[in-house]
Amino acid sequence: MSDDVRLRPVQETDLEVFLEQEHDEEAVRRSRFAPRERAAFMTHWTTRVLGDPTVLVRAVMVDGEVAGNIVSWWEGGRRFVGYWLGRPHWGHGVGTTALGLFLAEEKTRPLHADPFAGNTGSVRLLERHGFRHAGTVRHGDDEHLLMVLGDDLPA
Repeated sequence: MSDDVRLRPVQETDLEVFLEQEHDEEAVRRSRFAPRERAAFMTHWTTRVLGDPTVLVRAVMVDGEVAGNIVSWWEGGRRFVGYWLGRPHWGHGVGTTALGLFLAEEKTRPLHADPFAGNTGSVRLLERHGFRHAGTVRHGDDEHLLMVLGDDLPA
């Protein structure tokens, strides 16, 4: 792994990289997230992510190259975190470092995540940062784990 993992504000030019990463077949298989067509992707990012002041989003940089993104947003009264890394950066500690940097900036707790249950890499990444299992949720036909960092666990 490179020692030079950093976060920076997302620039509009990063969106082309994010779009390409979202369409990676293996990433789609692991995340169970259907990639969006270009126009829908760009509209979502410019209005619902970059255009929403309550969303915190950062580009993950490795050796000066855009490696992916990390974002937190409000949904149904809960704050969620999500991330997407390009495949060349999987398995090298980039996600672990980047999420640690992001969690130092995103102070809201409890903080939730809902990875696909079969995405063991993503689940382990969250567990390494203190997220605990708090149940399951369904997205379409797929079961996702509800994970939480903070004090929002069921008794």
